[in-house]
Amino acid sequence: MLAELQRDFRDWLVAASDETANRLGHRASLSIYQNNYRSQLVGCLEASLPLLRQYLGDTAFLQTAVHHIDRHPPHAWTLDAYVHNFDRTLIERFPDNPDVHELAWLETALARAFVSADATPLRADILADIDWESTRLNLVPTFAGRTINTNVDDIWTALSAEEAPPEAAMLDEPAGLIVWRKHHTCQLKRVDAVEWEALQHIRATGNFTTLCERLAKQLGEEAGIAMAGALLANWLANELIVAG
Repeated sequence: MLAELQRDFRDWLVAASDETANRLGHRASLSIYQNNYRSQLVGCLEASLPLLRQYLGDTAFLQTAVHHIDRHPPHAWTLDAYVHNFDRTLIERFPDNPDVHELAWLETALARAFVSADATPLRADILADIDWESTRLNLVPTFAGRTINTNVDDIWTALSAEEAPPEAAMLDEPAGLIVWRKHHTCQLKRVDAVEWEALQHIRATGNFTTLCERLAKQLGEEAGIAMAGALLANWLANELIVAG
């Protein structure tokens, strides 16, 4: 009986059907709970994506949030996770605006990086002792990345500095955008196609030897080995790598 009551109450919060209201009774009182439910979820999305809200404008953001709440009830034990599938709604509502989708991803990725687990980065001074055949290189737990097609990093930078953002523009070619935490500060960086593919290779395999082989085939042996070394040095300096 209690389980049925709880199920009916949840259904009322999500859909507010007449059938559910009749089973529960006291419809006027129920409306208070539903209004609170919706306002809490709107507030959650606003708090999770303040720069996106500013970028879209209050009205467009609120309309999108309501559209999302009507179709996607909370799916986890914490409201912090409610924003994680908001990108689906943004794609539905703004199919021709990849800058909007990418900005939402960037804000969410930075928030996740801030609370992700710590890890001890690999130090450059121990590289000489590493067995490259058996050692796996892992990206730090705070790392996230995706392919971008717009100048979303420039838009985010301006918005976070409380400046007018540049006009959204398509990049000449797709790039990678990576996010991680260094010490207590979240970082973001746009990387070219070569580095983005290299990072994806390390994330998938952890094998630096095969990365060197891959770059040698792509760029030529000398240039490929030099590129692999330069990339690794840069990743170590930015504390992106931990040893497996």
